[in-house]
Amino acid sequence: MVNHENLPEPVGERKGRKDMRIVVLAGGISTERDVSLCSGKMIYNAIKGRHDAILLDVYLGYEGEVDESLFTEDRDWSANINPVSEQNPDIEKIKALRRDPENGFFGPNVIRICQMADLVFIGLHGENGENGKVQAAFDLLGIRYTGTDYVSSALSMDKALTKELFLQNKVPTADSVTLKRETDWKNQIPCPCVVKTCCGGSSVGVYIANQEAEAEVCIREAFRYGSDVMVEQYIKGREFSIGVIDGKALPIIEIAPKQGFYDYKNKYQAGSTVETCPAELPADVAAGMQAAAELAFRVLRLKVYARMDFMMNDRYEFYCLEANTLPGFTPTSLLPQEAAAIGMSFEDLCERIIDLSVEKE
Repeated sequence: MVNHENLPEPVGERKGRKDMRIVVLAGGISTERDVSLCSGKMIYNAIKGRHDAILLDVYLGYEGEVDESLFTEDRDWSANINPVSEQNPDIEKIKALRRDPENGFFGPNVIRICQMADLVFIGLHGENGENGKVQAAFDLLGIRYTGTDYVSSALSMDKALTKELFLQNKVPTADSVTLKRETDWKNQIPCPCVVKTCCGGSSVGVYIANQEAEAEVCIREAFRYGSDVMVEQYIKGREFSIGVIDGKALPIIEIAPKQGFYDYKNKYQAGSTVETCPAELPADVAAGMQAAAELAFRVLRLKVYARMDFMMNDRYEFYCLEANTLPGFTPTSLLPQEAAAIGMSFEDLCERIIDLSVEKE
């Protein structure tokens, strides 16, 4: 059972602002580059019939002539986007494709084209995009964009800061300890435990350790992805995710990988995970989990949309693990499935995000 009260209204017939100039921004140089390109392609194909849309790789940019005709010319900007691979992308190979890699994160003409648009639909995933730096740059340049702002992006990207805010505001969450390279974690979190980089996504840099020796290896590996690592209480049980749009929780989706846990491969390889939406839960448990997702959304000062991840043990005790400020829009992504459960198509979901982003302060 799921609580259907207070859910976002399904769009039904498509509504909203017509014929905007929109840049869909994807790619980049994070470990989630391939996922981002896949999300960007899906978003672009969903909105291009309604808006004048361009799909850009934020890092590689566009090296042709730039004028307003880019938004109206007959071109399929998604033609060269490949599906998600099962391995991390070769970032050094990507950097070698650019003539001026020393000139920073934004590729040729990206800022100029974004300034010409009415809105940038951010389809980035991972550190570059979800950590708030792109949003802060756009704020300074007067570029409107989808999703939440730079402050809430930074808070949510850092799992240690997220955990502190959850604890201070009574969002149920798992016990954890945050490590620097010299920190002794032993006797603080017992094994089995979860080891994760503090500023990663798509379960990149996330490991389950059953014994102390195994945890030591996982911690060393997690430090490859950043300077802070979290060792978290392992919650044995069921895994769930809850999208929140405009502060209201969508139906809960349950995630049951056929093998292992919900890692990078299980997230993006079709058929590797059984996903049930709405999740089969007692009504009071579902309502409580949705309320916790909405509280987490407020605590992190999120705007427009996000997705919260939960674990629940066999006593129906649930724990919010983290917030995702730029959830995936790939064929296997969770947020579109949750929206579909209330009659909101993929196209409607994109339009809803566009409308809320234009209206946000």
